[in-house]
Amino acid sequence: MSTPYNTVAWFQVGSDAPDEARRFYGDMFGWRFADDTADEGYELITYPGAEAPSGGLTAQGGPHAVFFILVEDVDAVCAEAERHGGKIAVPPVTATSGLRFAHLEDPSGNRFGIFKEPAA
Repeated sequence: MSTPYNTVAWFQVGSDAPDEARRFYGDMFGWRFADDTADEGYELITYPGAEAPSGGLTAQGGPHAVFFILVEDVDAVCAEAERHGGKIAVPPVTATSGLRFAHLEDPSGNRFGIFKEPAA
């Protein structure tokens, strides 16, 4: 990925009605959805004209929308967030693909995610 560290590089939309969400975002913005075979129940979202996905749709976790920031070290950023008054909402996890991520909350309670891509 050519996105620099510490920038928003992914988003996730959660819905308890994924068919409706697909229809809504597809009709509104032309988003395309494709199953991610590595993570069952997760669909990759690609914008019109984009070569690669920029987000995902999940039926897990209830309705939500969250942005993810690409970081160099998930564990270090979690520790830094706590030092600055934030909280770890979901501790660091490594997916079967090698992707490492966590969910944090800022001091106001806004949730966001951080991630590091799998090693090449």
